[in-house]
Amino acid sequence: MNNLTKMKILKPANEVFKAFVDPSKIGNFWFSSSSERWEQGKTVTLRYDEYNAQLDIEVLEVEVNRKIVFQWGANGEGHIVTITLNELDHLTTIIEVNENGFNENDNELIPQILDNKEGWVFMLTCLKGYLEFGVSQLRGGLVKD
Repeated sequence: MNNLTKMKILKPANEVFKAFVDPSKIGNFWFSSSSERWEQGKTVTLRYDEYNAQLDIEVLEVEVNRKIVFQWGANGEGHIVTITLNELDHLTTIIEVNENGFNENDNELIPQILDNKEGWVFMLTCLKGYLEFGVSQLRGGLVKD
């Protein structure tokens, strides 16, 4: 089972792509930091300073300015996330985040999908604010109990 989230960003695909893969940019809208540039075959450590947490992702596939595929967690565990960039014109990109790997038999399936959807919508909203308006302080505003 998958969880798909989409948003329109009024920037070209190359700018949206750079926001994810460039460690100097990702802290403006999503994680506090990224250990290195996202490239196929790399394991990247992402930090959330606000929550004193970090996690590793394995970057499975990269198509420059078009797609990023990664897996949460280490050793092949966790969901697979595909970020697709569909440039409509030189100023508009539709970004899709598709997270696969949910267990349909899990009793917590619906709460897990809703929680993850909330996270993707928040991240994409922060990305939109950062790229379109230069707002970089939204990222740490989500409060999780």
